[in-house]
Amino acid sequence: MFAGIDEVDWASMEHAYGPADDVPGLLQGLASADPAEREGALDGMYGAVHHQGDVYACTLACIPFLFELVEDPSVPDRGGIVELLTSIGGIDLDDDEDEIDEEEIEGAANYAMAAAAVSAGAGVFFALMADDDPGVRVSAPLALATLHGHPARVLTLLRDRLAVEPDEEVRLALVEAAGRVALRHRPLTGQIADWLSRLAAEAYPPGLRLAALAQLARCAPQALPGDVVRVVAGLLRQLRSAPAQQGCRPVEAHSEPAADGERAAPVTLVGQLRALSAQESTGRTAPWAADLLRTLHVGLDDRVAERTALLTDQLCSPDRWQRIDAVRMSSGLIRAWRGSYRELVRLVGEQLCSAEPRLAEAASHVLEELFGLAAPAADALAARVAADPGAWVKEWASGPPGLGSAVKALSRLGDARALPALAAALERPEVPHDVGFAVGYLGPAARPLAGALRRRLGEVGLDESAYDRASPLLAGLTALRAGEAAPEVLRVLRGAPEYRGEWLRTAALRALGSFGPAAHCAVPELRALIRRPGTAAATEAAEALWAVEGDAGAVLPVLIEGLQAEHAHERRSAASALGRLGGQAAVTAPRLRALLGHEELWLRVDAAIALWEVSGRAGESVPVLLAAWEQNRHVRVRVAGCLARMGAAGAGSDAAHVLRAELASVRRHNAMDGGYGSHDTYEDEKLLALCRRALMGNSGKGPTT
Repeated sequence: MFAGIDEVDWASMEHAYGPADDVPGLLQGLASADPAEREGALDGMYGAVHHQGDVYACTLACIPFLFELVEDPSVPDRGGIVELLTSIGGIDLDDDEDEIDEEEIEGAANYAMAAAAVSAGAGVFFALMADDDPGVRVSAPLALATLHGHPARVLTLLRDRLAVEPDEEVRLALVEAAGRVALRHRPLTGQIADWLSRLAAEAYPPGLRLAALAQLARCAPQALPGDVVRVVAGLLRQLRSAPAQQGCRPVEAHSEPAADGERAAPVTLVGQLRALSAQESTGRTAPWAADLLRTLHVGLDDRVAERTALLTDQLCSPDRWQRIDAVRMSSGLIRAWRGSYRELVRLVGEQLCSAEPRLAEAASHVLEELFGLAAPAADALAARVAADPGAWVKEWASGPPGLGSAVKALSRLGDARALPALAAALERPEVPHDVGFAVGYLGPAARPLAGALRRRLGEVGLDESAYDRASPLLAGLTALRAGEAAPEVLRVLRGAPEYRGEWLRTAALRALGSFGPAAHCAVPELRALIRRPGTAAATEAAEALWAVEGDAGAVLPVLIEGLQAEHAHERRSAASALGRLGGQAAVTAPRLRALLGHEELWLRVDAAIALWEVSGRAGESVPVLLAAWEQNRHVRVRVAGCLARMGAAGAGSDAAHVLRAELASVRRHNAMDGGYGSHDTYEDEKLLALCRRALMGNSGKGPTT
């Protein structure tokens, strides 16, 4: 084995962390008799040689040796090596070469060479389908489905193997591989869908039937039975009655403490993932069911009513693991799709009182992200908060403390029952970093906290930690418009340290602006700051001065100068501030009009909104706003807010057409594949409300959204 490995000039190549001269050791480690050494070698392959899916020259050089390893039956854990080869060779490049930057051309060539090299050797995986090692048999089907160039032959083998395969997890892998073949080779989809339909309908074990339905949803959703929710619910009931499993594959523990004088095995990512998987699987009747259900949900896509009904059934299950899975999947559904979720959310709320800590914690995290949609669970959240004061604040090994999920969720509902938790948080030595945001969502209900916020701000030392300690307090006072705290805020503005001082001054100026005339004591300081026009601080001070004093003559020259700032974000601030002056800034209309063609989309949007606000004429602004709407989905909330105040969405107008199309869409405007933001659902629900308001003809100028 490894003949010729020393002839490769590894030192001339690089991987993610430098010279690749350590690669021969990693390859040899994969064949080691020591489980910890094998684990460390596989971790190194993924961490450096195939880092985040990248393919380097050294990755290509490894391929022949990796094939040697998987063909040698004396090598343990070859299933992991098969998966590594599948990952190296199975990357699909984007067909649109125009989107590939010049710097990516070399990487794209490496991907193509890797795919060709691994596909050329994929025939070895046929023999592995009957390997003595179940771990190898689990990995081989997907490798063939992903890499082999003769899909019909692969499909025949998958079907033949299913008839004789004794291992349940391997049978599930065979079905998954068939779904992969159908997705990659569409002419075979009908044939595969027929086979999957038979597997789902006949007297097969419930796990295999569920796997077949999941793959049908993935590759041929139109072939799913009309009563798919009832069928899947029945299968889950059957799975609940099966004996609990301790995991699908044997798990070797490689993290025991070393004996005295021995070197401890290194902690590896592969080992950590294995341990987490084992922890999740222990005690489950069907550890793989969650993955099958996730696949099913992805395949059902926009069939929101069916997905909701399925999750509702799961949340009523006596099996806590099925409920945990349902809670987690409910988060993904609600985050990406619009629908009627009242009953689903209520059932998620019921899990807050579970004796299983993972279930209760998962439910609170889901509700935290729902904001107003969490209303059906409000009483359950309030009960959870009242019953567990120890969870009001979470401490972290690094970084400042934060509010617990249930407290945040209740605050985001504007529910005053969160006040005791927030009041207690304000008495801690270090105030949680997100207290100010919670106060903002509570609104007037949080007014009793103003005194504590003011007192704690007065205690903040103006040293290098000032921003971290003052910003949550300033955010809370800003939300409450607590003008009585103007002296304390002014102290922070005057004494902001150099470290993060600009951020701290911005937060203080926003607070003073929110206080309005109640911050009159700050006028001399604000007038001093606006004497440096063209700077971000001057623009922010001018905006605050307008709110406090209402002197357009004093702030107009500063804001006009701000429109010429070097950075687009500073111009945006100036434009937004001018909009708040309304007709008193009408003289700036030509300057704002000139920005409607700027290359920065967000600046165009802010200029268009401000132009309408200062001129009262929507004709020039609306086309710019609607064009931005189509170009960047993330600008839609801001645009819809302006259209709602404009009243420009009359029947038959272009704006009305755009707004109705948005309301008709089932997918949330900011839904992302493979990622999400903590406020995505909140922002999308806000967009829907603004669209409805705009179509109802609600006009009249108000605060810029």
